[in-house]
This record gives sequence, structure tokens and C-alpha cells, in this order.
Amino acid sequence: MKVAIAGGGSVGTAIAAELHRNGHDVLVIERDPDLVARLTDELDVTWVTADACEVSSLDAAGLASVDVVVAATGDDEDNLVVSLLAKQEFAVPRVVARVNHPKNQWLFTESWGVDVSVSTPQLLTALVEEAVSVGALVRLLRFEGGSAHLVEVTLADDSPAVGVTLAELGIPRDATIVAVVRDDRLVVPRGDTRLAVADEVLILVTAEAEDTVQQLLIGG
Repeated sequence: MKVAIAGGGSVGTAIAAELHRNGHDVLVIERDPDLVARLTDELDVTWVTADACEVSSLDAAGLASVDVVVAATGDDEDNLVVSLLAKQEFAVPRVVARVNHPKNQWLFTESWGVDVSVSTPQLLTALVEEAVSVGALVRLLRFEGGSAHLVEVTLADDSPAVGVTLAELGIPRDATIVAVVRDDRLVVPRGDTRLAVADEVLILVTAEAEDTVQQLLIGG
């Protein structure tokens, strides 16, 4: 997979290093030539010294050939511009954007070319809730401009889903159970998978179907 990362700061370079270790073709676009010169020897990826907010720079960097763009600068306005250009000018299949200030989260939607937005405060909040919440629906990630969420429910003793198979559960069409974690083991969900107390159920769900899923797994 070919990935272009806008921003060579601590976040961008950390993502680049991890993707490089996993065998991906990584390109980092950074406007500061001194930073690029300092990091080139430390991180063996393709470096481009350019402004990722300019179409000509992205074109010269070969953005039309990448599979994923990560807008990881420390400026939300820049990340939105990069996302929009990547999607509209270069038809990049997948755009992931970093949200630096939570108050700007609402802007990071498909209207700006963002497929997945990642807000550190929001993610930390979700992880805290996920660690302590039983019998509650916790949003982990938002996809496709807010039309879908990855949510997690840890089944409580009184969950109406306990002892029920997935086929019997009646999950709506706009929701999909993508995984069940049981005793620290991943259970691949199938129609005959029977849910149990303390199961961590991961569901990809639209906003419209969220209430129905909550009713099925948590009750009213």
C-alpha cells in the first residue's frame, strides 16, 4: 500500500515509521526543509519538501498514485485543505485526517474529503469509557463524514442479547457486528455465534440504526 503523509512533525513521523516497518511504501510531505534534512537519515521513507496545501506540490509528489492520504499536520485548517485536495483533485480512495482541536471536529466530514477523522481527546475519552463501561454503548471511531460509527458494547448481566445467537438478534441492515472479544480472544461473528455476559461486541453502525442496536444489546 502506498501512503502519503502531510506533515513531518512528531505525529506524522511516528505514523510513517510504523507504516514503513509494516512494509508499506510511505511518502512524507513537509514544508520545512531543515526538518526534512534532519529526519531524512533517521527515517528511510520518501521525503518531499513542499507545501501539501498546494495542488502543484501534491501533483509533483505523485499523489494521484497513492492509496491513502493522512493529513497529520498540527493545523486543522491545513489538514482540511489537504483532505479536500486529495479527494477532489486526485481521487485518493482513503483520506484520514488528524483533528487537533476538538471544537473543529464537526468540520471533518466527507464534505471536506475526510473519510476518517481522528481526534486524540475524543479517542482517549472513548478508550477510558471502553475500559470502564459495561452495559453502555461507546463510540470508538467515526467513518464517512459521520454517517457511520464504530461502537463497542460490553454486555451486562441483564442484556437482552445474552444467550441469543447473532442470527436471532435481528441486527438492522444499517449495522454490522464486526467482532466479538471474549476472554481476551477474538471471536469471528457468525450467525450461530451465541453472545455471553461480558462479551465486548464491536459494531459498525449508522446514526439512524444506533438506537435500535442499543435497544438490542443494552435494552431499555
